[in-house]
Amino acid sequence: QVQLMESGGGLVEAGGSLRLSCAASGTIFSIDAMGWYRQGSGNQRELVATITRGGSTNYADSVKGRFTISRDNAKNTVYLQMNSLKPEDTSVYYCAMYINGRVETRIRWDNYWGQGTQVTVSS
Repeated sequence: QVQLMESGGGLVEAGGSLRLSCAASGTIFSIDAMGWYRQGSGNQRELVATITRGGSTNYADSVKGRFTISRDNAKNTVYLQMNSLKPEDTSVYYCAMYINGRVETRIRWDNYWGQGTQVTVSS
């Protein structure tokens, strides 16, 4: 079964940095897009950044110039380097991937989500 495992969240002061990681495991044949989303208390889940298999990136306006998404295709892993963090960046961060993998006896493309990791930025 394909699973995503996140790490790297925590508590940081405003202006500080954190690096999130998300690794996919299971029987995986290919991964297309990868991305990071976040959901603050009482808010809808919003896109933070995405990256294609070829390395093209897209960012929310609120994080441009501060966050950098990257991926290691050999490790089935996506990263989010977060610099100059602000209190409004406080959220649960989720990784997502579009994966061609084996689910029981089937091989298929599907969207997968991590369990979420809390990022808290204090003022």
